[in-house]
Amino acid sequence: MSAVANKNARVAWLFVLPAIVIMAAACLYPVISAVRLGFYEWSMGTPWSQARWAGLTSFQIAYTEPAVWSSLWTTLKFASVSVTAEMALGIGLALALEGNIRGQAAFRTLFILPMMVAPIAVGLTWRYLFDAQFGLINAVLGVFGVAAKGWLADESLAFAAIIIADIWQWTPFVFIMVVAGLANVDGSILEAARIDGARWWTMTMRVKLPMIAHVLAITLVMRLIDAFRVLEVIYVLTFGGPGASTEVLSLHIYKTAFIGQKLGAASAISVLLLAVVMVLTWLALRMSNPLADSEGDR
Repeated sequence: MSAVANKNARVAWLFVLPAIVIMAAACLYPVISAVRLGFYEWSMGTPWSQARWAGLTSFQIAYTEPAVWSSLWTTLKFASVSVTAEMALGIGLALALEGNIRGQAAFRTLFILPMMVAPIAVGLTWRYLFDAQFGLINAVLGVFGVAAKGWLADESLAFAAIIIADIWQWTPFVFIMVVAGLANVDGSILEAARIDGARWWTMTMRVKLPMIAHVLAITLVMRLIDAFRVLEVIYVLTFGGPGASTEVLSLHIYKTAFIGQKLGAASAISVLLLAVVMVLTWLALRMSNPLADSEGDR
């Protein structure tokens, strides 16, 4: 039996190996190159032979620069607010459209459309909507007697603007994940809860959501990872301004590399971002396997 198992394992590895090689070439090589570049001082447009060895200088400068930690703090605030709102709205919409509602398919299709729009188009769209003179948002506020606001010229309002744009685009992702999770809930358990007299709120909080907890955990961490990597929408919408109020870490890396022409420092900062994303990925893997802790304790 063990020989058969070993043979099956070898066959499985034979099928998986091409994908592993491709993923290693596509993912590991850029990561190794970025770490390697962090030890050099090099500018774009110059031959690699002119790159100068800098040792740990780029890492020391990058990790002691206030702008790096300020952008990391901005990223943390952006991710926490936007992802929390997206989770709440996505779960609420999924629960609202769970039953047999007339036009349910049309509603679900409309809800997922924002996720299909290119990030650059999302940034341009919301830039026009938030325009101080001709934007639709100020026009709507004017109908209710509210004075026009310079959304993208005020630090707090600009930060709210990038959060609103992110919520609009990525709440559908949470919605899709939760809908898929709810579709796999065992109907017999729900029927038993109904027989026991459970109301909608009790059934939702005590039965449905706990049964899809692993789906919610994975969705949460995936959105956190994406929020830490956000770039295009903020690049088009505010370019990190006004000042540095909306400059997230990925945008700071872009500016350091392509505007400041400090590719070594940008690579060093990207290692910090990589470390944060790796931690979140580890959390995703742990949360996706709730039996890991119990098996590890045996």
